[in-house]
Amino acid sequence: MVLSRIDWRWFGLKALAHAMALTPAALLFWRAWHDGLGADPVAALTHGTGDWALRLLLLGLAMTPLRQIGGRSWPIRFRRLIGLYAFFYASLHLAVYLLLDLGSYWSQIGADILKRPFITVGFAAWLLLLPLALTSTQAMMRRLKKNWQRLHRLVYAIAVLAVLHFWWLVKSDIREPLLYAAILAALLGWRVFYRRQTAGSAVAKTEP
Repeated sequence: MVLSRIDWRWFGLKALAHAMALTPAALLFWRAWHDGLGADPVAALTHGTGDWALRLLLLGLAMTPLRQIGGRSWPIRFRRLIGLYAFFYASLHLAVYLLLDLGSYWSQIGADILKRPFITVGFAAWLLLLPLALTSTQAMMRRLKKNWQRLHRLVYAIAVLAVLHFWWLVKSDIREPLLYAAILAALLGWRVFYRRQTAGSAVAKTEP
């Protein structure tokens, strides 16, 4: 099948999006291979993968406001891709913690999840991301129908948990998690504002 001109354009844009999303992971592992992660490479990998999971999660949430403000549908085409990469980095973040941070001390996993709040909320965020990643295909969208949209609203709770995880992790210098919290508040606030505006417009159209 020969791709149309429009198909080629989106193919190129999506290829570029994949390359951009994979670049942070490639840079992290290149630095790890060349001993460029500093005095504590495990911490650098943990923070690097976690930071990009949170950034991509917020970027995915920004796609809907971009569509609504700009009146263009193209941001929605990238929303699922961004969400899957957020899950990818969150899974790398978890893997670094389990394999490199804990090492062979597997008996500590349950204790850490139960006793350390930032790990509790971080692990909860990953668990909630898992069904979203597993149901991200077109086939699952058709199978779940309206329930698919209800399920994927979990992303709001996931984003809150992810910001909270970061906030509790840093403890003292909260400037960066505060920035992410402000971005998340703006994204969620826009959704509330937009729904109220849309509902108000619908009521106005029905009035005589």
